[in-house]
Amino acid sequence: MKTERKPGRLPPWFKIRLTAGAAFSAVQRQVQANNLHTVCRSAACPNRAECWSAGTATFLILGNVCTRGCRFCNVPQGTPQGLDLNEPKRVAAAVASLGLAYAVITSVTRDDLPDGGARIFEHTIRAIREKAPACRVEVLIPDFQGSEDALRTVLSAKPDVLNHNLETVPSLYPRVRPQAGYHQSLELLARAYDHGSVTKTGLMVGLGEGIDELRLVMAELRESGCAILTIGQYLQPNKTLLPVDRYYHPDEFDQLKQEALAMGFRHVEAGPLVRSSYYAGSYGANAECGVPSVK
Repeated sequence: MKTERKPGRLPPWFKIRLTAGAAFSAVQRQVQANNLHTVCRSAACPNRAECWSAGTATFLILGNVCTRGCRFCNVPQGTPQGLDLNEPKRVAAAVASLGLAYAVITSVTRDDLPDGGARIFEHTIRAIREKAPACRVEVLIPDFQGSEDALRTVLSAKPDVLNHNLETVPSLYPRVRPQAGYHQSLELLARAYDHGSVTKTGLMVGLGEGIDELRLVMAELRESGCAILTIGQYLQPNKTLLPVDRYYHPDEFDQLKQEALAMGFRHVEAGPLVRSSYYAGSYGANAECGVPSVK
């Protein structure tokens, strides 16, 4: 079923929670006290109030300025200034202070750095392991321009889940992710799987993709060993970015989830407000258990 877009209005099934309480304030204090960024704020995530109120956040490392200009992303684009070598320790301090059992670390893309920022990812994982040994760590990494050395650097710290988002179908890459490559991203996930990692990716829908294209992407992900998949509705963060082509109905998300599970994914989250790290700890903590082999 197709739902036409009405500018400025969301379909009735969208219910964004805006409440905030003590847990929200605690997260906000830690982010401010440690001078950190979160993708929750930088990317204008609709789930920020809900996640922060649950006492968790997705930390954004390597600064708050991205060297790329993806046409769906609200993170500022430009020329980053330097590298903060103390950032890993501050992230770890926030994770420990919040008592997180599961932490998600992502970053801007830093094509200006020789290793794309991989070493900072490694140091952040190790700092969390030292400061909060019981906390599991998921990293959502950029493509590192296909660098095997950069990927190995991150994997050397043994993250519990290695996430890299495909975001959309191949035919839309020139319009949606002009500085990225579908096959390069797919290959990154395959290489991480070959190194023994639990791999995860996320897709946005509502950008003009076809359902058969989505099915093909899901099939290729399984062939690459991907174990965890998230599928969510694209929402236009601001008027300068791509408009929504259409809104998927919750029943369509349920159908996509069932098809993905039938292909062999270990876990699938699909829904209008699903984002890559949304409730990641509820399933990521056990992701290594029963990860399916490639069919």
